[in-house]
Amino acid sequence: MKSFTLFIVLASMSVVAQAQIKKIASVEGISEYMLDNGMKVLLFPDNSSQTITVNITYLVGSRHEGYGEKGMAHLLEHMVFKGTPNHPDIPKELTARGARPNGTTYYDRTNYYEAFNANDENLDWALDLEADRMINSYIAKKDLESEFSVVRNEFESGENSPSRVLMQKVISAAYMWHNYGNSTIGNRSDIERVPIDNLKAFYKKYYRPDNAVLMVTGKFETDKTLALIEKKFSGIKNPNIPLRDIPTIEPAQDGQKRVSVSRVGDLQIVSTLYHISAGSHEDYAAMAVAEQILTDQPSGRLYKALVDGKKASTVWSYAPVTKEPSFLYINVDVPSDKSLAEAESTLLSVLDGLKDKPVTEEEVNRAKANLLKGYDQISRNSAYLGTYMSEFIGAGDWRLSFIQRDRVETMTVEKVNAAIQRYLINTNRTVGEFVPSKQPIRVEIEHTEGVEALVASYKGKEGYGAGEAFDVSYDNIQKRLDSGTLSKTPIEYGFINKDNRGKTVTLSFTFRTGNVNDFMNKGRVASYTARMLNKGSKNNSRQDIEDKLSAIKSSIGFGGSNGRVTANISTTEAYLMETLALMTDMLKNPKFDADELEKLKTQELAGIEQNKTEPQFLASKKLSLLNDSYKKGHPLHVTTIEEDIEEIKAVSVKAMQDYYNTFYGISNSATLIAIGNINEETIKNYFEKEYADFKSKKTYTPIADKFSSNKAVNENIKTPDKKNAFSLGILSFEGSQVDEDYAALQIASQVFGGGVLSSRITTRLRQQDGVSYGAGGQMRVDADKNDKKSSLLVYAIYAPENAAKVQTGFKEEIERFIKDGITEEELEVAVTSWVQGENVSRAKDNELSSMINNNLYYGRDMGFHEAIETKITSLTVADINKVIKKYYKTFDKWTVVNAGDFVEQPITNEEKKVD
Repeated sequence: MKSFTLFIVLASMSVVAQAQIKKIASVEGISEYMLDNGMKVLLFPDNSSQTITVNITYLVGSRHEGYGEKGMAHLLEHMVFKGTPNHPDIPKELTARGARPNGTTYYDRTNYYEAFNANDENLDWALDLEADRMINSYIAKKDLESEFSVVRNEFESGENSPSRVLMQKVISAAYMWHNYGNSTIGNRSDIERVPIDNLKAFYKKYYRPDNAVLMVTGKFETDKTLALIEKKFSGIKNPNIPLRDIPTIEPAQDGQKRVSVSRVGDLQIVSTLYHISAGSHEDYAAMAVAEQILTDQPSGRLYKALVDGKKASTVWSYAPVTKEPSFLYINVDVPSDKSLAEAESTLLSVLDGLKDKPVTEEEVNRAKANLLKGYDQISRNSAYLGTYMSEFIGAGDWRLSFIQRDRVETMTVEKVNAAIQRYLINTNRTVGEFVPSKQPIRVEIEHTEGVEALVASYKGKEGYGAGEAFDVSYDNIQKRLDSGTLSKTPIEYGFINKDNRGKTVTLSFTFRTGNVNDFMNKGRVASYTARMLNKGSKNNSRQDIEDKLSAIKSSIGFGGSNGRVTANISTTEAYLMETLALMTDMLKNPKFDADELEKLKTQELAGIEQNKTEPQFLASKKLSLLNDSYKKGHPLHVTTIEEDIEEIKAVSVKAMQDYYNTFYGISNSATLIAIGNINEETIKNYFEKEYADFKSKKTYTPIADKFSSNKAVNENIKTPDKKNAFSLGILSFEGSQVDEDYAALQIASQVFGGGVLSSRITTRLRQQDGVSYGAGGQMRVDADKNDKKSSLLVYAIYAPENAAKVQTGFKEEIERFIKDGITEEELEVAVTSWVQGENVSRAKDNELSSMINNNLYYGRDMGFHEAIETKITSLTVADINKVIKKYYKTFDKWTVVNAGDFVEQPITNEEKKVD
């Protein structure tokens, strides 16, 4: 009888469970469920990731803000990190779990996510955190008083960027009534003056189960995760007040508009904006293709007319996926030695000329290939997919991401030209002045109807599978690693054959040649030679390379410095050999086209021109110059801005060809790393055959960069009209990764400046004083045991008027750190954070590839890293405090540079009363 009763109870519980969460849809490996309270759940298992990402999206953004509330959705995003009764110190918890978290706000949605090492305890914690802060976040007045200035600081950092300021002004001018015309960051007065009760009301109105979509991606068990989600979220009730959408509809624009912004800077910019359809409309896919045809590099019509035509340095564009009618924004950077008027004339001429010169089928097919490559690469990355879906959730439904891909895939030249003729007309454009017209032409852009019906029966394509549950322990990685040296070609290799979701492959190939004397007075020739490799070969033009990579959905990147060249490949098992063949052609048969070189130089010179007034760039440059110990011409010499320009202008096709002929090829140092769905023998045989004749006579000897003490100075740089300031400090010390103190230094640095919003520096300047949006510290420890050139860093971004508070914060926190050391609690959190963070790093193929490459170069194996972790987990507070006193010095011993629009305080002689 007892057994029968128990069966009835269990059966009842099962019925309740089934009633609590129901499966709604499944597309390409993503399954949607719904709780009785209306909360949607998306699960996307990926056994090969070894991490879990928990992402919750709330259908509230800046579009939902009312009068006096501009920036409230974003401000609330910051406040939700302040804690709940069950999670009073969220930053500390995130740090302790080694999580990679963030929160973002945009027009239609706000999302919060944590990526962490895949285990049941971490998943339980993350879901509990998101459930608790859905309804129990403090939203306290004391937190608002410090956080609003942090958000204001973030607002001011955007004010430093001319392109961002212009973009915001143009978008604002383009919209008369709709909230898409308001920047998500808000305006200063609303940020500063928002009442706490208004913020609480906004929170209670929109943070609720029936306004949220929870997505879990990565390595987890579906049934256990569903049960856990039900446990955490099913008991949360919705407010009695129903949600109502915003009724505002933007009227059709009836004339061209013009915006002019004048601020300190050197780089000229011209831009234009067109109203287009919402992300759920078929025309959005057509305009995505049109955008590619216009601004892609190097095939884009605007790119060819402006950059190839030497009228501009850069062209880029942006079209957000929004729930209601969106916009296409195009930006053109124009160096000061070129005509802004001519660039604008060319820009508008190309756009207006589309009426008589419609896009071709070849252009449409190329654009489709580029877009589909991007969609494919995103869909193979489960960790990124979790947050990527937030945009489409905000636009109406997550399945729109697949529908957008399908629409692009089946897009025709007729549909693209029809969309261009509809939207890219001058009366629908914002660039400049109002143009009167007796017969104005308007475009009425309808809101998409029936999104639910559109997505309800959508099935999608076949998914990529879950992949292998790869164990990221040091021992397993070492066991799975196939390493050695090729028999015929002196290339060290390290291969890990594992079954990835989507059959992905990550490969890197590095070769090193020459010595310090070889690279004296070479300037930027080495880096330019590497950067030109993807600009065309003798067998393939730059366009051919791009088209071939799009067709096989792969990427090849090159980087180089004096004596080193690295090629990085991201591809799949099916296309690995084809991608390798293309990489080999680019490496062995470079063209070094003079026109492409000129474009590259113009782009870099424009970047320098833009940075001439930027606080972060100037502070970083000055800090390096102050501690430079090498003469001009030495490969490690720190160049001034003037020397940068001089070196760029000096690069020539002949210089690159000479450099290539001398230094490109295999000598005595080369490494090859491949991870994923690979055949090791096939790769070995390929490199043995194809690189047998790729030789260099220049024996590689590392360029020594020995430890030298930093200069104890604290200098200011004046940057007029910049609303944000930046301080950067460095303290050098002699040490390397093989030293006895390395493990303890890692934890000391974590506590001092490296935690997620919870380090000593971050807590003081952001959480406590509320003067900095971004503040913290870092540590750079030399991997070379012979050089031992290591350093500690500290930094802060802030409003110029808070400069004194930042300096005091740095000074006092460093002194307190040296005097008092760390606590037992800080040690426990930092160690846990470090260990879990390393687990996450080893779970990412690109980061694991870099680790293996370094191991081969320095003669290490995974046991080296395991020994460090073992030591870290056995550290005591006394161990940490000992290295703090040994390596950390008071702030007056650091090299510090502060850049901003600082106001000098007047010196006054106060009268003193004499008794």
